[in-house]
Amino acid sequence: MRLSAVKPIALVMTREIVITTLLLLGVSFVVFVILYFSPGDPFSVLLQGQMASEEARMGAREALGVSPSWYTQYVSWLVNMFQGNFGTSIRTGLPVLGELIRTGINTLYLTVGSLLVTLAIAIPIALYSSVRGETVFTWPLTMFAYVISALPVFWLGYIFIYFFMHKFNVFPVFSGTGAKFSWLYSLLPIFVLGIGNGTTSEVIRYLRDEMGRVMSEDYIRTARAKGASVWKHSFKEGLLIPVTEMIAAKIPFILGGAVIVEQVFNWPGMGRMAWQAAQDRDFPVIMGIAILAAVFVRMGSMFQRVVYVVVNPRASQE
Repeated sequence: MRLSAVKPIALVMTREIVITTLLLLGVSFVVFVILYFSPGDPFSVLLQGQMASEEARMGAREALGVSPSWYTQYVSWLVNMFQGNFGTSIRTGLPVLGELIRTGINTLYLTVGSLLVTLAIAIPIALYSSVRGETVFTWPLTMFAYVISALPVFWLGYIFIYFFMHKFNVFPVFSGTGAKFSWLYSLLPIFVLGIGNGTTSEVIRYLRDEMGRVMSEDYIRTARAKGASVWKHSFKEGLLIPVTEMIAAKIPFILGGAVIVEQVFNWPGMGRMAWQAAQDRDFPVIMGIAILAAVFVRMGSMFQRVVYVVVNPRASQE
């Protein structure tokens, strides 16, 4: 990398880190206030099956060191978070950070794999359509992608489970305990999340439009007239930047779809843990998941900005 490109990247990274810090503060405050003033008490769930009187709940609060005032709780949680302590799960008694790392890796594996599936399907169709237009070959594929993307992701998951696990026995029903089965079992939820949730059709449409716009630019016509490589001149603006923009834009939707896919396939990820934590009103776990999800979204945005600045260093001045 040229030395002249380092300064713009450092400027963008500094700006993004500051924005991310402020965003995490805002997300943590809003989620905490909503959880605190929402109906239900996590200590009632903790004492389920017992006489959950007010005295019992107060005793549980004191045993866990929970302050009665919401602002004191928030400040205490915030200080601990910046020290790497996300608290302890009310339901399991385990450190939240360890649970986030364990499930976050599984969810990251699921989301990155689904993004690769989406791009592997969308990029060839979009490139071919932008160059040749709608043909007998691309039109059915595009329509099929639109139909699949329009289906509810949970319904799509159950259909794939029925046919590929039970009907044809292509994939194991359970992930099993060994690594031999875990990677094979993961292929199905990755593929469902990659083609469902409305992602593939939107990526095809966006990339096709961007590539079509770039192909109509004057400098592309000039390159084509001179016999130069069109792809060499159009790759950065027509493909690299749109792909990174779509990745950054689709991360929140993929994380939302991951919650459903993890439930359908019994995948031990962050979305499934969030579902369980919401049912149990496990506030420390919900707070940790909200922060980690915000970090995932901001990482996608930072990645897109860095790529954009590398391609166009003047963008750091925007």
